[in-house]
Amino acid sequence: MRAFVNRNARSVEEAVALAREATLAGRSVAFAAGGSDLLQLMKDHIPSRAEAGEPDVLVNLKGIAGLDRIESAGDGTLRIGGLVTLSALVGNALVRERFTALAEAAETVATPQIRNVGTVAGNVAQRPWCWYFRNGFPCFKAGGDRCFSAGGENQLHAIFGGGPSYIVHPSDLAPALVALGARFRVAGPERERVVSGGDFFVLPRQDALRENVLADADVLIGVDVPAPAAGTRSAYHKVMDREAWTHALASAAVVMVMDGDVCRSASIVLGGVAPIPWRVPEAEALLAGERVTAELAREVGTAAVAGARPLAKNAYKVPLTRRVVERTVLALAARA
Repeated sequence: MRAFVNRNARSVEEAVALAREATLAGRSVAFAAGGSDLLQLMKDHIPSRAEAGEPDVLVNLKGIAGLDRIESAGDGTLRIGGLVTLSALVGNALVRERFTALAEAAETVATPQIRNVGTVAGNVAQRPWCWYFRNGFPCFKAGGDRCFSAGGENQLHAIFGGGPSYIVHPSDLAPALVALGARFRVAGPERERVVSGGDFFVLPRQDALRENVLADADVLIGVDVPAPAAGTRSAYHKVMDREAWTHALASAAVVMVMDGDVCRSASIVLGGVAPIPWRVPEAEALLAGERVTAELAREVGTAAVAGARPLAKNAYKVPLTRRVVERTVLALAARA
């Protein structure tokens, strides 16, 4: 780990100003919240923010009041501060009752010790865990000119949306938030802005260096999740290659608005299989206005993987993802 300067911000405005000041001076910046991934990136000399490289300046957000709160607005919107820990999400009664997929996603992350310090913003904006990127290879994500996984060890890589890089987005919260229609609150040098879940994440073909729209002086300060419609049920199901401290081989966040045993509308977002949370509208459309049966759930699962393009060593993700979607849809329809 190389030497860096630590700056403690007391407000969002000060955090952005400190980051802007550093970037104008030609110094790279990283924002520190929980720091569970950031410190590992720094120890391994891996860029923490796209083109910025290893940080010269660390802007500490922990002293900013209010970013660690979970609140319900008057219209039922759930407002989640960027510094809310994953454990706080798991243990919040309102989140678990009305935004179940989010609580279920949070409790699948890593270990209890990491969930106690890991934050919502950190989980959503973490960098890829591709073994080539994490081990210093000059790949697209590190500013290089190739994706080593394309013809190499790609067992854990993308079957949707790949090229030129085939990383998968590592966040468990991200698919759940997108499925729930979340909006991301971003503070930057110009103004605070709100970005929809569908626009927040960036495919490699749009920008091979980035996974989201955050610029070097931008900070994710919170997430707003709209109030669910009457009859809404949601769930998150994740398959891993071991019990804990690992990322999804495949996962699905499913939100269904039910009227009795009929699904009025649905949102299905996949994790662990694409460089961004991967929505499957064709599968969603099959559920709209239909009674959920085992046969229909199988059709939905098949539709969810219709566009898959596996690499040489990850074709197993296609049937795995199909079954994850099928099982989650069926379980959710049966949930009281």
